[in-house]
Amino acid sequence: MTTAFTPPAGKDILGHPRGLWYLVFAEAWERFSYYGMQALLVLYLTQYLLLPEHVHAVAGFEQFKGAVAAAYGWLGQVFGIGDGGSELATPIATAAAITGVYSAGVYATPMIGGWIADRFLGRTMTVAIGALFMVAGHFLMAFDVAFVAAIACLFIGVGLFKGNIASQVGELYGPDDLRRTTAYQTFLLGVQIAVIVAPIVTGFLGEKIAWHYGFGAAGVGMAVALVVYLWGRKYLPPEQPRGRAASAAPKDKLTGRDWATMAVLIAMLPILAMTAIGNQEIFNAYLLWGEQNYNLVFFGETMPVSWLVSLDAIISTVTVGGALVFWSVYARFWKEPDEIIKLAIGAVIAAGAPVILAIASANAAATGEKVSLLWGIGFHVVNDVGFAMIFPVGLALFSRAAPRQVGGLFIGIYYLHLFICNLATGKVAGMIETMDGSTFWGMHAAIIAAGAVLLVVFAFLFRKLLAPTAADVAPPENAATAPA
Repeated sequence: MTTAFTPPAGKDILGHPRGLWYLVFAEAWERFSYYGMQALLVLYLTQYLLLPEHVHAVAGFEQFKGAVAAAYGWLGQVFGIGDGGSELATPIATAAAITGVYSAGVYATPMIGGWIADRFLGRTMTVAIGALFMVAGHFLMAFDVAFVAAIACLFIGVGLFKGNIASQVGELYGPDDLRRTTAYQTFLLGVQIAVIVAPIVTGFLGEKIAWHYGFGAAGVGMAVALVVYLWGRKYLPPEQPRGRAASAAPKDKLTGRDWATMAVLIAMLPILAMTAIGNQEIFNAYLLWGEQNYNLVFFGETMPVSWLVSLDAIISTVTVGGALVFWSVYARFWKEPDEIIKLAIGAVIAAGAPVILAIASANAAATGEKVSLLWGIGFHVVNDVGFAMIFPVGLALFSRAAPRQVGGLFIGIYYLHLFICNLATGKVAGMIETMDGSTFWGMHAAIIAAGAVLLVVFAFLFRKLLAPTAADVAPPENAATAPA
């Protein structure tokens, strides 16, 4: 039995439900806090917290470090990288690993948060509790002793908040409401603005004034998000049935083809992780390398290296739109390739980005001069063009190919490739201490290129299985509700 959709109360604003604007505003501030934190984390760890005079004051740090080392030791044994986690003995390797674990958790925990909301608390309550945990986590970062507790709070908070608020956007609209697409475009525009602004603000405060001011700004942003969200809760979507009520509706059984498709999509996750490693490294070793190698002095002032994250966000805003226009124009004259071939093309382009850094590193080593930021701009342009042809295409593939019965679940599963990628990045980034820049970035290019080759193999082996069917006329309703 289904019930008719009833839109939330309140007059429309600019053609959309009032609740959309509360959600956009809250999510923008949440992204401000998240990216503000992420842009500072690896720098804060290497330049402050992991110094001997500070690290001993952190409650539970040795146990936390031991857990991280054990996780990476296991990864090293599985993939033949490193020597069982002992490489975390140096501050840079430890910082890289912690940053990798933090970034990875961001893409794993929303699945748990969605389950909690669906089964127990509902989305509004889950989002509010998640925001409270994130506020606490950011403010706890102001105290050295509470670092481990802060990370734990942020893990929990992001998991509860991230996917559920995005799902509420779709729930503002009825099944046949065509405004849903523009609603998500507006939602993601707010996210993109926050991604650009956050590193500028927190980077300046953290690197130029004091680290804790940067984290404090992120905490203030998250507190604003919570207040705005609660203020507008009467305009938010009505809660969906959960628990037994949600599972009572009859569901179609999965076929053998469905199971095979799901297996292939899951098998693609490590390959997609390989193609993303250059992009995800931007929040890790790239900042460490950039601080040491870029000429960041302008008019006698040194630019905060965290501003490179904002530079990347600005460029990516342009390249995502450019990729959409390119394929639209391409389809007018030629047959458009399938998603997996598009992914391979994007990976080939993305592999060129670390090649630029490898060449820049070699030139710097030969001349003894700092690397011009023009090389960095080239890196970001090529990386963002490649990523713009990978990330949305992969999302489209998973949303289309996954069986309708588990469409929402597989959107969450798609994000696990970034979980895998960031775990691997935390391992690989620590190698920057023992490799010269040209070798380090050349390794990244090789990993991405290998991913492109494997995607071509997948296209050859599974093209028919993943080909569109009559049921793929439109993407599942949950396709746009994944975390941004």
